[in-house]
Amino acid sequence: MTANFYALLEARRPGDPDAPLLEADDGTIWSYRRIGELAGRMAWALASGGANHGDRVAVQVEKSPEALALYLACLRGGLIFVPLNTAYQPAEIEYFLTDAAPAVFVCRPASVTALRSAAQGALVRSVFTLDADGSGTLLEAAADRDPHFPVAEAQPDDLAVLIYTSGTTGRSKGAMITHGNLAANGLALVEAWGFTGTDVLLHALPIFHIHGLFIATHCVLLAGARMLFHARFEAQRVLRDLPRATVMMGVPTFYTRLLAGRDFTADTAANVRLFVSGSAPLLLETFTAFEGRTGQRILERYGMSESGIITTNPLDGERRGGTVGKPLRDVQVRVADAEDQPLAHGRVGSVQIRGPSVFKGYWNLPEKTREEFTADGWFRTGDVGCFDADGYLSIVGRAKDLIITGGYNVYPKEIELELDALPGVVESAVIGVPHPDFGEAVTAVVVANPTARPDEASLIAALKVRLAGYKVPKRVVVVDDLPRNAMGKVQKNVLRERYGR
Repeated sequence: MTANFYALLEARRPGDPDAPLLEADDGTIWSYRRIGELAGRMAWALASGGANHGDRVAVQVEKSPEALALYLACLRGGLIFVPLNTAYQPAEIEYFLTDAAPAVFVCRPASVTALRSAAQGALVRSVFTLDADGSGTLLEAAADRDPHFPVAEAQPDDLAVLIYTSGTTGRSKGAMITHGNLAANGLALVEAWGFTGTDVLLHALPIFHIHGLFIATHCVLLAGARMLFHARFEAQRVLRDLPRATVMMGVPTFYTRLLAGRDFTADTAANVRLFVSGSAPLLLETFTAFEGRTGQRILERYGMSESGIITTNPLDGERRGGTVGKPLRDVQVRVADAEDQPLAHGRVGSVQIRGPSVFKGYWNLPEKTREEFTADGWFRTGDVGCFDADGYLSIVGRAKDLIITGGYNVYPKEIELELDALPGVVESAVIGVPHPDFGEAVTAVVVANPTARPDEASLIAALKVRLAGYKVPKRVVVVDDLPRNAMGKVQKNVLRERYGR
Protein backbone atom coordinates (compact mmCIF):
# COMPACT_ATOMS: atom_id res chain seq x y z
CA MET A 1 0.00 0.00 0.00
CA THR A 2 1.38 3.39 -1.01
CA ALA A 3 2.26 6.04 1.58
CA ASN A 4 1.59 8.78 -0.97
CA PHE A 5 -0.15 11.58 0.94
CA TYR A 6 -2.55 12.04 -1.96
CA ALA A 7 -3.83 8.48 -1.43
CA LEU A 8 -4.61 9.35 2.19
CA LEU A 9 -6.50 12.48 1.10
CA GLU A 10 -8.43 10.46 -1.46
CA ALA A 11 -9.33 7.81 1.13
CA ARG A 12 -10.72 10.43 3.51
CA ARG A 13 -12.80 12.50 1.10
CA PRO A 14 -16.61 12.47 1.52
CA GLY A 15 -18.54 9.43 0.34
CA ASP A 16 -20.24 11.64 -2.23
CA PRO A 17 -17.49 12.83 -4.61
CA ASP A 18 -19.74 15.69 -5.71
CA ALA A 19 -19.73 17.14 -2.18
CA PRO A 20 -18.43 20.73 -2.20
CA LEU A 21 -14.76 21.27 -1.36
CA LEU A 22 -14.48 25.01 -1.84
CA GLU A 23 -16.36 28.10 -2.84
CA ALA A 24 -14.30 30.61 -4.83
CA ASP A 25 -14.58 34.39 -4.56
CA ASP A 26 -16.92 34.51 -7.55
CA GLY A 27 -19.30 32.05 -5.90
CA THR A 28 -18.28 29.07 -8.04
CA ILE A 29 -18.50 25.77 -6.16
CA TRP A 30 -15.72 23.27 -6.71
CA SER A 31 -16.52 19.70 -5.70
CA TYR A 32 -14.05 17.08 -4.53
CA ARG A 33 -14.60 15.30 -7.85
CA ARG A 34 -13.86 18.42 -9.92
CA ILE A 35 -10.63 19.23 -8.07
CA GLY A 36 -9.51 15.58 -8.20
CA GLU A 37 -10.17 15.23 -11.92
CA LEU A 38 -8.36 18.50 -12.69
CA ALA A 39 -5.42 17.28 -10.59
CA GLY A 40 -5.37 14.09 -12.68
CA ARG A 41 -5.34 15.99 -15.97
CA MET A 42 -2.66 18.35 -14.67
CA ALA A 43 -0.51 15.38 -13.64
CA TRP A 44 -0.59 14.15 -17.26
CA ALA A 45 0.28 17.66 -18.50
CA LEU A 46 3.26 17.88 -16.14
CA ALA A 47 4.43 14.46 -17.31
CA SER A 48 4.17 15.61 -20.93
CA GLY A 49 6.37 18.55 -19.97
CA GLY A 50 9.13 16.24 -18.82
CA ALA A 51 8.36 15.86 -15.09
CA ASN A 52 9.11 12.30 -14.03
CA HIS A 53 8.60 10.60 -10.67
CA GLY A 54 10.77 12.35 -8.05
CA ASP A 55 11.35 15.50 -10.11
CA ARG A 56 10.71 18.96 -8.72
CA VAL A 57 7.96 21.26 -10.01
CA ALA A 58 8.52 24.92 -9.04
CA VAL A 59 5.39 27.07 -8.85
CA GLN A 60 4.93 30.84 -8.56
CA VAL A 61 1.26 31.57 -9.22
CA GLU A 62 -1.64 33.41 -7.62
CA LYS A 63 -3.99 31.61 -5.26
CA SER A 64 -6.86 29.93 -7.09
CA PRO A 65 -8.73 26.60 -7.12
CA GLU A 66 -6.56 25.61 -10.09
CA ALA A 67 -3.41 26.37 -8.07
CA LEU A 68 -4.65 24.03 -5.34
CA ALA A 69 -5.31 21.36 -7.97
CA LEU A 70 -1.72 21.81 -9.19
CA TYR A 71 -0.38 21.02 -5.72
CA LEU A 72 -2.55 17.90 -5.60
CA ALA A 73 -1.40 16.94 -9.11
CA CYS A 74 2.22 16.96 -7.95
CA LEU A 75 1.42 14.78 -4.93
CA ARG A 76 -0.59 12.41 -7.10
CA GLY A 77 2.17 12.08 -9.68
CA GLY A 78 4.98 11.51 -7.19
CA LEU A 79 6.50 14.90 -8.02
CA ILE A 80 8.07 17.26 -5.49
CA PHE A 81 6.11 20.50 -5.19
CA VAL A 82 8.20 23.68 -4.78
CA PRO A 83 5.93 26.64 -3.83
CA LEU A 84 7.40 30.11 -4.30
CA ASN A 85 6.12 33.35 -2.81
CA THR A 86 4.31 35.45 -5.41
CA ALA A 87 6.23 38.52 -4.20
CA TYR A 88 9.64 37.10 -5.19
CA GLN A 89 11.45 39.14 -7.84
CA PRO A 90 13.25 37.65 -10.88
CA ALA A 91 16.68 37.67 -9.16
CA GLU A 92 15.23 35.62 -6.30
CA ILE A 93 13.43 33.21 -8.65
CA GLU A 94 16.67 32.63 -10.52
CA TYR A 95 18.30 31.43 -7.30
CA PHE A 96 15.43 29.06 -6.45
CA LEU A 97 15.35 27.54 -9.93
CA THR A 98 19.10 27.02 -9.92
CA ASP A 99 19.06 25.48 -6.45
CA ALA A 100 15.97 23.26 -6.80
CA ALA A 101 16.70 22.30 -10.44
CA PRO A 102 13.02 21.65 -11.25
CA ALA A 103 11.95 19.77 -14.36
CA VAL A 104 8.96 22.08 -14.77
CA PHE A 105 8.30 25.68 -13.75
CA VAL A 106 4.76 27.09 -13.57
CA CYS A 107 4.42 30.87 -13.36
CA ARG A 108 1.99 33.67 -14.06
CA PRO A 109 1.50 34.67 -17.72
CA ALA A 110 2.60 38.21 -16.90
CA SER A 111 5.92 36.91 -15.52
CA VAL A 112 6.88 34.39 -18.17
CA THR A 113 8.91 36.77 -20.33
CA ALA A 114 10.99 38.02 -17.40
CA LEU A 115 11.53 34.53 -15.99
CA ARG A 116 12.06 32.40 -19.08
CA SER A 117 15.79 33.12 -19.30
CA ALA A 118 16.23 32.13 -15.64
CA ALA A 119 14.37 28.90 -16.34
CA GLN A 120 16.54 28.18 -19.36
CA GLY A 121 19.68 28.87 -17.34
CA ALA A 122 18.51 26.36 -14.72
CA LEU A 123 17.88 23.76 -17.47
CA VAL A 124 14.14 23.63 -16.74
CA ARG A 125 12.56 21.31 -19.32
CA SER A 126 9.20 23.08 -19.62
CA VAL A 127 7.63 26.36 -18.54
CA PHE A 128 3.86 26.52 -18.17
CA THR A 129 1.65 29.44 -17.15
CA LEU A 130 -1.33 29.61 -14.81
CA ASP A 131 -3.27 32.79 -14.11
CA ALA A 132 -5.53 33.67 -11.19
CA ASP A 133 -8.62 33.15 -13.40
CA GLY A 134 -7.54 29.61 -14.29
CA SER A 135 -6.28 30.45 -17.77
CA GLY A 136 -2.81 29.66 -19.09
CA THR A 137 -0.83 27.07 -20.97
CA LEU A 138 -0.96 24.50 -18.16
CA LEU A 139 -4.75 24.29 -18.38
CA GLU A 140 -4.52 24.17 -22.16
CA ALA A 141 -2.11 21.24 -21.92
CA ALA A 142 -4.37 19.52 -19.40
CA ALA A 143 -7.70 20.15 -21.15
CA ASP A 144 -8.02 16.88 -23.11
CA ARG A 145 -6.14 14.62 -20.73
CA ASP A 146 -7.50 11.62 -18.85
CA PRO A 147 -8.60 12.71 -15.34
CA HIS A 148 -7.65 9.33 -13.87
CA PHE A 149 -3.90 9.63 -13.47
CA PRO A 150 -2.68 6.68 -11.34
CA VAL A 151 -1.54 7.64 -7.85
CA ALA A 152 2.24 7.19 -7.73
CA GLU A 153 3.84 4.81 -5.30
CA ALA A 154 5.60 6.52 -2.40
CA GLN A 155 7.32 5.54 0.82
CA PRO A 156 6.78 7.60 3.99
CA ASP A 157 10.32 9.00 3.67
CA ASP A 158 9.92 10.09 0.03
CA LEU A 159 9.91 13.83 -0.60
CA ALA A 160 6.55 15.50 -1.26
CA VAL A 161 7.42 19.20 -0.93
CA LEU A 162 10.55 21.33 -1.03
CA ILE A 163 9.70 24.55 0.76
CA TYR A 164 12.22 27.35 1.05
CA THR A 165 12.83 29.04 4.35
CA SER A 166 15.08 32.05 4.93
CA GLY A 167 18.64 31.67 6.14
CA THR A 168 21.03 33.84 8.13
CA THR A 169 23.56 33.85 5.30
CA GLY A 170 21.07 35.55 3.01
CA ARG A 171 20.44 32.34 1.05
CA SER A 172 17.18 30.49 1.53
CA LYS A 173 17.31 26.80 2.40
CA GLY A 174 15.04 24.15 0.94
CA ALA A 175 13.33 22.18 3.71
CA MET A 176 12.65 18.62 2.52
CA ILE A 177 9.13 17.60 3.60
CA THR A 178 8.11 13.97 3.16
CA HIS A 179 4.78 12.27 2.55
CA GLY A 180 5.05 10.85 6.07
CA ASN A 181 5.65 14.31 7.54
CA LEU A 182 2.48 15.66 5.90
CA ALA A 183 0.34 12.74 7.03
CA ALA A 184 1.56 12.77 10.63
CA ASN A 185 1.02 16.49 11.14
CA GLY A 186 -2.26 16.70 9.23
CA LEU A 187 -3.94 13.83 11.07
CA ALA A 188 -2.78 15.14 14.45
CA LEU A 189 -4.23 18.58 13.68
CA VAL A 190 -7.60 17.22 12.58
CA GLU A 191 -7.81 15.44 15.94
CA ALA A 192 -6.46 18.32 18.03
CA TRP A 193 -8.77 20.92 16.52
CA GLY A 194 -11.83 18.70 16.20
CA PHE A 195 -12.32 18.97 12.44
CA THR A 196 -15.27 17.07 10.96
CA GLY A 197 -17.05 16.93 7.63
CA THR A 198 -19.50 19.58 8.81
CA ASP A 199 -16.81 22.25 9.19
CA VAL A 200 -16.49 25.26 6.90
CA LEU A 201 -13.09 26.93 6.97
CA LEU A 202 -12.71 30.58 6.02
CA HIS A 203 -9.45 30.38 4.04
CA ALA A 204 -7.92 33.79 3.34
CA LEU A 205 -4.26 32.74 3.60
CA PRO A 206 -1.79 32.40 0.72
CA ILE A 207 -1.04 28.86 -0.41
CA PHE A 208 2.70 29.27 -1.09
CA HIS A 209 3.25 29.14 2.69
CA ILE A 210 2.73 26.17 5.04
CA HIS A 211 0.01 27.97 7.00
CA GLY A 212 -2.36 28.13 4.05
CA LEU A 213 -1.09 25.18 2.03
CA PHE A 214 -0.53 22.52 4.70
CA ILE A 215 -2.20 23.52 7.95
CA ALA A 216 -5.44 25.00 6.69
CA THR A 217 -5.98 23.03 3.50
CA HIS A 218 -4.93 19.65 4.88
CA CYS A 219 -7.34 19.95 7.82
CA VAL A 220 -10.19 20.46 5.35
CA LEU A 221 -9.15 17.68 2.97
CA LEU A 222 -8.48 15.12 5.71
CA ALA A 223 -11.81 15.83 7.39
CA GLY A 224 -13.87 15.88 4.20
CA ALA A 225 -14.91 19.43 5.09
CA ARG A 226 -15.20 22.50 2.86
CA MET A 227 -13.85 26.03 2.70
CA LEU A 228 -14.67 29.54 1.63
CA PHE A 229 -11.61 30.12 -0.54
CA HIS A 230 -10.69 33.81 -0.56
CA ALA A 231 -7.98 34.90 -2.98
CA ARG A 232 -6.59 37.19 -0.28
CA PHE A 233 -7.55 38.74 3.04
CA GLU A 234 -10.00 41.59 2.59
CA ALA A 235 -11.74 42.60 5.81
CA GLN A 236 -15.13 43.31 4.23
CA ARG A 237 -15.26 39.96 2.43
CA VAL A 238 -14.20 38.16 5.59
CA LEU A 239 -16.94 39.94 7.55
CA ARG A 240 -19.45 38.96 4.88
CA ASP A 241 -18.52 35.26 5.00
CA LEU A 242 -17.78 34.74 8.71
CA PRO A 243 -21.43 33.96 9.56
CA ARG A 244 -21.19 30.97 7.16
CA ALA A 245 -17.89 29.67 8.58
CA THR A 246 -17.17 27.44 11.55
CA VAL A 247 -13.36 27.89 11.62
CA MET A 248 -11.03 30.73 10.66
CA MET A 249 -7.25 30.58 10.47
CA GLY A 250 -5.11 33.67 10.14
CA VAL A 251 -1.98 35.56 11.02
CA PRO A 252 -2.21 38.13 13.85
CA THR A 253 -2.58 40.91 11.27
CA PHE A 254 -5.94 39.45 10.19
CA TYR A 255 -7.28 39.79 13.70
CA THR A 256 -5.95 43.30 14.30
CA ARG A 257 -7.59 44.42 11.06
CA LEU A 258 -10.92 42.87 12.01
CA LEU A 259 -10.79 44.51 15.43
CA ALA A 260 -10.07 47.88 13.80
CA GLY A 261 -13.57 47.90 12.28
CA ARG A 262 -16.80 48.49 14.16
CA ASP A 263 -18.63 45.97 11.96
CA PHE A 264 -16.79 43.10 13.61
CA THR A 265 -19.02 42.06 16.52
CA ALA A 266 -19.85 39.07 18.67
CA ASP A 267 -22.81 38.38 16.38
CA THR A 268 -20.54 38.33 13.32
CA ALA A 269 -18.34 35.70 14.96
CA ALA A 270 -21.11 33.70 16.63
CA ASN A 271 -21.14 30.79 14.15
CA VAL A 272 -17.38 30.30 14.29
CA ARG A 273 -16.37 27.59 16.75
CA LEU A 274 -12.63 28.17 16.42
CA PHE A 275 -10.32 31.06 15.56
CA VAL A 276 -6.67 30.02 15.07
CA SER A 277 -3.65 32.32 14.90
CA GLY A 278 -0.10 31.55 13.84
CA SER A 279 2.95 32.39 11.69
CA ALA A 280 3.84 35.28 14.03
CA PRO A 281 3.44 36.03 17.75
CA LEU A 282 -0.04 37.09 18.79
CA LEU A 283 0.17 40.08 21.09
CA LEU A 284 -1.56 39.61 24.43
CA GLU A 285 -3.30 42.92 23.72
CA THR A 286 -4.88 41.43 20.58
CA PHE A 287 -5.81 38.21 22.39
CA THR A 288 -7.53 40.20 25.15
CA ALA A 289 -9.26 42.66 22.80
CA PHE A 290 -10.61 39.81 20.68
CA GLU A 291 -12.07 38.06 23.69
CA GLY A 292 -13.59 41.31 24.87
CA ARG A 293 -15.23 41.93 21.50
CA THR A 294 -16.44 38.40 20.71
CA GLY A 295 -16.40 36.41 23.94
CA GLN A 296 -14.09 33.90 22.23
CA ARG A 297 -10.40 33.19 22.82
CA ILE A 298 -8.14 32.86 19.82
CA LEU A 299 -6.26 29.56 19.76
CA GLU A 300 -2.57 30.33 19.25
CA ARG A 301 -0.23 27.64 18.01
CA TYR A 302 3.44 27.37 17.05
CA GLY A 303 4.97 25.85 13.97
CA MET A 304 7.58 26.22 11.28
CA SER A 305 8.31 25.10 7.73
CA GLU A 306 10.60 22.34 8.94
CA SER A 307 7.98 20.59 11.05
CA GLY A 308 4.46 21.89 10.55
CA ILE A 309 2.67 22.54 13.84
CA ILE A 310 4.70 21.88 16.97
CA THR A 311 2.49 23.04 19.85
CA THR A 312 -1.08 24.25 20.18
CA ASN A 313 -3.33 25.69 22.83
CA PRO A 314 -6.18 23.27 23.55
CA LEU A 315 -9.48 23.08 21.74
CA ASP A 316 -11.13 22.16 25.03
CA GLY A 317 -9.45 23.67 28.05
CA GLU A 318 -7.65 26.87 28.89
CA ARG A 319 -6.21 28.87 26.02
CA ARG A 320 -3.53 31.02 27.60
CA GLY A 321 -2.70 34.33 25.99
CA GLY A 322 1.00 34.84 25.48
CA THR A 323 1.64 31.09 25.14
CA VAL A 324 1.61 28.69 22.19
CA GLY A 325 0.21 25.79 24.21
CA LYS A 326 1.41 22.23 24.60
CA PRO A 327 3.11 19.79 22.22
CA LEU A 328 0.96 18.33 19.47
CA ARG A 329 0.38 14.59 19.52
CA ASP A 330 3.57 12.64 18.70
CA VAL A 331 5.71 15.79 18.72
CA GLN A 332 8.33 16.00 21.45
CA VAL A 333 9.50 19.43 22.59
CA ARG A 334 12.24 20.33 25.00
CA VAL A 335 13.92 23.53 26.16
CA ALA A 336 17.67 23.01 26.34
CA ASP A 337 20.82 24.81 27.39
CA ALA A 338 23.88 25.60 25.25
CA GLU A 339 25.08 21.99 25.67
CA ASP A 340 21.70 20.62 24.48
CA GLN A 341 20.77 19.43 27.97
CA PRO A 342 17.07 19.69 28.93
CA LEU A 343 16.15 22.52 31.29
CA ALA A 344 13.51 22.46 34.01
CA HIS A 345 10.16 24.21 33.54
CA GLY A 346 10.52 27.93 34.07
CA ARG A 347 14.05 28.04 32.63
CA VAL A 348 14.62 29.84 29.32
CA GLY A 349 16.58 28.08 26.59
CA SER A 350 16.70 26.72 23.06
CA VAL A 351 13.47 25.15 21.77
CA GLN A 352 14.24 21.74 20.26
CA ILE A 353 11.88 19.20 18.69
CA ARG A 354 11.64 15.69 17.28
CA GLY A 355 8.89 13.47 15.95
CA PRO A 356 7.33 12.11 12.74
CA SER A 357 6.48 15.54 11.34
CA VAL A 358 10.04 16.89 11.55
CA PHE A 359 11.55 17.34 8.11
CA LYS A 360 14.19 15.17 6.44
CA GLY A 361 16.83 17.90 6.19
CA TYR A 362 17.92 20.79 3.98
CA TRP A 363 18.14 20.29 0.23
CA ASN A 364 21.75 19.78 -0.91
CA LEU A 365 23.05 21.01 2.46
CA PRO A 366 24.09 17.92 4.42
CA GLU A 367 26.51 19.85 6.64
CA LYS A 368 23.87 22.46 7.50
CA THR A 369 21.43 19.65 8.28
CA ARG A 370 23.92 18.03 10.65
CA GLU A 371 24.54 21.38 12.36
CA GLU A 372 20.85 21.92 13.04
CA PHE A 373 20.31 18.55 14.72
CA THR A 374 21.70 17.61 18.12
CA ALA A 375 23.78 14.49 18.67
CA ASP A 376 20.70 12.74 20.09
CA GLY A 377 18.45 13.64 17.15
CA TRP A 378 16.59 16.82 18.20
CA PHE A 379 16.10 19.65 15.70
CA ARG A 380 17.16 23.09 16.89
CA THR A 381 14.33 25.45 15.93
CA GLY A 382 16.37 28.61 16.53
CA ASP A 383 13.67 29.90 18.87
CA VAL A 384 14.12 30.64 22.55
CA GLY A 385 11.38 29.73 25.00
CA CYS A 386 10.31 28.21 28.28
CA PHE A 387 7.61 25.94 29.68
CA ASP A 388 5.47 27.00 32.60
CA ALA A 389 4.56 24.67 35.44
CA ASP A 390 1.50 23.40 33.53
CA GLY A 391 3.43 22.55 30.38
CA TYR A 392 2.44 25.56 28.25
CA LEU A 393 5.25 26.81 26.03
CA SER A 394 6.03 30.50 25.60
CA ILE A 395 8.33 31.74 22.85
CA VAL A 396 10.30 34.56 24.45
CA GLY A 397 12.74 35.40 21.70
CA ARG A 398 14.30 34.34 18.44
CA ALA A 399 17.82 33.43 17.63
CA LYS A 400 19.47 34.66 14.46
CA ASP A 401 17.61 38.01 14.44
CA LEU A 402 14.59 36.69 12.55
CA ILE A 403 11.97 39.33 11.72
CA ILE A 404 8.34 38.25 11.30
CA THR A 405 6.33 40.83 9.39
CA GLY A 406 2.71 40.15 8.48
CA GLY A 407 3.29 36.44 9.06
CA TYR A 408 6.31 36.22 6.74
CA ASN A 409 9.83 35.40 7.89
CA VAL A 410 12.57 37.87 6.98
CA TYR A 411 16.24 37.39 7.79
CA PRO A 412 18.18 40.68 8.00
CA LYS A 413 21.31 39.32 6.34
CA GLU A 414 19.62 38.93 2.97
CA ILE A 415 18.54 42.58 2.96
CA GLU A 416 21.89 43.77 4.32
CA LEU A 417 23.70 42.06 1.45
CA GLU A 418 21.52 43.86 -1.06
CA LEU A 419 21.89 47.23 0.70
CA ASP A 420 25.66 46.96 1.04
CA ALA A 421 25.94 46.41 -2.72
CA LEU A 422 24.19 49.71 -3.52
CA PRO A 423 26.19 52.82 -4.48
CA GLY A 424 26.89 55.11 -1.54
CA VAL A 425 26.25 52.48 1.15
CA VAL A 426 29.21 51.67 3.39
CA GLU A 427 27.41 49.17 5.64
CA SER A 428 23.96 48.44 6.99
CA ALA A 429 22.05 46.82 9.81
CA VAL A 430 18.47 45.60 9.44
CA ILE A 431 16.15 45.19 12.42
CA GLY A 432 12.50 44.60 13.18
CA VAL A 433 10.59 47.23 15.13
CA PRO A 434 7.07 46.96 16.59
CA HIS A 435 4.26 47.72 14.14
CA PRO A 436 0.53 47.79 15.02
CA ASP A 437 -0.57 46.02 11.84
CA PHE A 438 2.34 43.83 10.68
CA GLY A 439 3.64 42.87 14.13
CA GLU A 440 7.10 43.97 13.09
CA ALA A 441 8.25 46.38 10.40
CA VAL A 442 11.54 45.88 8.57
CA THR A 443 13.80 48.87 9.29
CA ALA A 444 17.26 49.50 7.86
CA VAL A 445 19.98 51.63 9.43
CA VAL A 446 22.60 52.59 6.85
CA VAL A 447 26.04 54.13 7.09
CA ALA A 448 26.52 56.22 3.94
CA ASN A 449 29.53 57.41 2.01
CA PRO A 450 29.77 61.12 2.89
CA THR A 451 30.71 62.03 -0.68
CA ALA A 452 27.80 60.16 -2.28
CA ARG A 453 25.13 60.09 0.38
CA PRO A 454 22.01 58.21 -0.85
CA ASP A 455 18.58 59.15 0.44
CA GLU A 456 15.87 56.91 1.88
CA ALA A 457 13.62 56.98 -1.18
CA SER A 458 16.37 55.96 -3.63
CA LEU A 459 17.49 53.07 -1.43
CA ILE A 460 13.95 51.73 -1.02
CA ALA A 461 13.33 52.07 -4.77
CA ALA A 462 16.50 50.11 -5.54
CA LEU A 463 15.51 47.30 -3.17
CA LYS A 464 12.00 47.01 -4.61
CA VAL A 465 13.36 45.57 -7.86
CA ARG A 466 15.59 43.09 -6.03
CA LEU A 467 13.45 41.82 -3.17
CA ALA A 468 9.92 40.68 -2.41
CA GLY A 469 7.80 43.57 -1.16
CA TYR A 470 7.49 42.27 2.40
CA LYS A 471 11.29 42.25 2.71
CA VAL A 472 11.73 45.85 1.59
CA PRO A 473 12.31 48.14 4.60
CA LYS A 474 9.41 50.35 5.59
CA ARG A 475 11.99 52.85 6.77
CA VAL A 476 15.66 53.53 6.03
CA VAL A 477 17.64 55.69 8.45
CA VAL A 478 20.96 57.10 7.22
CA VAL A 479 23.54 57.53 10.00
CA ASP A 480 27.24 58.29 10.42
CA ASP A 481 28.10 55.03 12.24
CA LEU A 482 26.59 51.97 13.91
CA PRO A 483 26.82 51.18 17.64
CA ARG A 484 29.26 48.33 18.38
CA ASN A 485 30.36 46.33 21.40
CA ALA A 486 33.94 45.77 22.52
CA MET A 487 34.33 42.95 20.00
CA GLY A 488 33.21 45.19 17.16
CA LYS A 489 29.83 43.50 16.69
CA VAL A 490 26.93 45.76 15.75
CA GLN A 491 24.60 46.15 18.72
CA LYS A 492 21.22 45.57 17.15
CA ASN A 493 19.57 45.71 20.57
CA VAL A 494 20.67 49.35 20.76
CA LEU A 495 19.23 50.03 17.32
CA ARG A 496 15.92 48.43 18.25
CA GLU A 497 15.73 50.57 21.36
CA ARG A 498 16.64 53.69 19.42
CA TYR A 499 14.32 53.26 16.42
CA GLY A 500 11.59 51.02 17.80
CA ARG A 501 9.72 53.65 19.77
